[in-house]
Amino acid sequence: MDSAGTHLLVTSGSTVDLQRQYLRLHQWVYERSGGWVGHRMTGSRSLLPHTTGRRTGKRRTTALIDARHGADYVLVASNHARDRPPSWQLNIEADPRAEIQIARRRATGTARVVEASDPDRARLWALANAANRNRHNGYQSRTSRPIPLVAPVIRAVVIDALLVSFF
Repeated sequence: MDSAGTHLLVTSGSTVDLQRQYLRLHQWVYERSGGWVGHRMTGSRSLLPHTTGRRTGKRRTTALIDARHGADYVLVASNHARDRPPSWQLNIEADPRAEIQIARRRATGTARVVEASDPDRARLWALANAANRNRHNGYQSRTSRPIPLVAPVIRAVVIDALLVSFF
């Protein structure tokens, strides 16, 4: 546990647990460095979506691999190939307002869940899968649920890592 009360590592032994520990460490570094470290820590681009907990109303954050095409961001709600959706997806469904942090930049907007029936899903899936070195196809093969995508729609970019004064 760190000074903020965050549990960083929990010992167990399975590969999935080791992966979760690494992802927790990645998110901890990303958040604590203000985005200076962590954006590319996993070998792929990642961002921090900040959502509102659907039951608690508290701010929730999860580090995720992102794909980008022009101004579009795509996130994959794989939940490590589990048969239930990740909490952050359920939070977006309950309240689509969100903030994303990309390195040191923050952007606010809304997000939409792209289900299997969406005509744009195949294009977005290919984009996200390529950005994550084709791992998403592997996740999809290990779960019975169609893994949805989440597409944040950015309204404004707020740069809070640098304060510029024009006096």
